[in-house]
Amino acid sequence: MIVMKQSYEVTDPTIDSQVVNLKNSGANVFFNITTPKFAAQAIKKAHEIGWKPLHFLNNVSSSLGTVLKPAGLDASKDLITALYMKEVTDPQWRNDKGFTDWVAFMKKYYPDGALDDQSNGFGYNVAILMTQVLKQCGNDFSRENIMKQAANVKNFELPLLLPGIKINTSPTDFAPIEQEQLAKFDGEKWALFGEVIEAVRK
Repeated sequence: MIVMKQSYEVTDPTIDSQVVNLKNSGANVFFNITTPKFAAQAIKKAHEIGWKPLHFLNNVSSSLGTVLKPAGLDASKDLITALYMKEVTDPQWRNDKGFTDWVAFMKKYYPDGALDDQSNGFGYNVAILMTQVLKQCGNDFSRENIMKQAANVKNFELPLLLPGIKINTSPTDFAPIEQEQLAKFDGEKWALFGEVIEAVRK
């Protein structure tokens, strides 16, 4: 049962009042669908006022460096999200080739870039996928062919995707990623649980 919805504007200085309203509604589940700045505020405020719902956080705001640390690691404990990428701060990937290749890339091309910012890993994956699309184009870089190839990527693996998650597109389905795995924040890192979940394709 949805007991309350709260919205915000990107120009709002804070969303503290919305979080207080949600707590006062009696809700025991919080679907936090916010951008990183406001996600950090919501996590921190919920903790400050002692509201402890089952807290689901959207993937775009799951970065340790840009959301959870600013919100407070204690405040972030027990959050649940859905991941499709290897969390770049997770020690389990330290010896993973995809991760070590990304770190080498960062040190060479973006040495000032934060290695705890998930968006840097995301950008790396996107660049590799774009390179693949251009390779599929052969010598025809017309807009028509680029779009055709972008809609014809099959079982392509990116270095920072979770194991088992692959890129697939088609002329009738442009969404490149339709798999994810749930994760719970243990106070230090996102701990994956369950199996890779696939979207129901139409």
